[in-house]
Amino acid sequence: MEVKLKTRAKVNFSIDVVGKREDGYHLVEMIMQTIDLYDVITLCDTPEKGISIKCSSGIVPSDSRNIAYKAADLIIKRCGVEKGVKIDIEKRIPVGAGMAGGSCNAAGVLVGLNRLWNLGLSVEELKQLGLELGADVPFCIEGGTALAQGIGEKLTALKDVKDVWIVVCKPNFSVSTAEVYKSLKLDSVGTRPDTGRLLGYMEKNDIKALAGGMANVLEGVTQSRYSVIAHIKDKMMHQRALGSIMTGSGPTVFGIFKNFEDAHKAESKLKAMWEQTYLVKTENRGVEFNEG
Repeated sequence: MEVKLKTRAKVNFSIDVVGKREDGYHLVEMIMQTIDLYDVITLCDTPEKGISIKCSSGIVPSDSRNIAYKAADLIIKRCGVEKGVKIDIEKRIPVGAGMAGGSCNAAGVLVGLNRLWNLGLSVEELKQLGLELGADVPFCIEGGTALAQGIGEKLTALKDVKDVWIVVCKPNFSVSTAEVYKSLKLDSVGTRPDTGRLLGYMEKNDIKALAGGMANVLEGVTQSRYSVIAHIKDKMMHQRALGSIMTGSGPTVFGIFKNFEDAHKAESKLKAMWEQTYLVKTENRGVEFNEG
């Protein structure tokens, strides 16, 4: 038996860090959105116990360091499964990009094994398991448009942001999310997003105002180390983006565009400079079974 799934990347229309817990976790308020850039995961159960991982990207670990491996291990132990699994990951989402590529793979393994092994876990139970693996995993399970609060685990579904054209551009290096958060000085944050106002724009489907009001407090940290982030944002705006910010802890930058023509032109220009450039649309689903 095997199952195949699409596991989707996300971008952040906003990230605010509103405090820090005693255990070191930061308290956030962020608007998250899945896009139609996805990895493909194939899960095949084996009669003998054990987890094996094969990944199309050489920079992703194919052992117990991989979050997809950890997801399988967690579900096997928690549900007392007496089988093993082979995990095949076809990477399309850039690695180390701030787009939840690893988290969505973990989400796919949880959802996929639940079906493969008929475990009968509810979506809420899968999200609880996901939270043990990473703060973005619960969101990646359902996807769509959501406000994330707490450490990222308190999710409020929002009205879908439908059919919006986005250009995503990742320079050829990665950053450590932990390092970026460690370097963030809460008392000297630059531009903070006005989350309430952004939610109002989304409710009215005012994409131009949403794009113009986007902000990410982590951007200042990453941009201070890598000036290319500001450079990519400038290029996006020069190519008629309605707004452009860094997603997650970076280094990926994305821009929202009014129509396909503008987005397509921007993608062509940016791709000539940065190979990992993608033209995508907003997507209202997270993990999806690839039945075809």
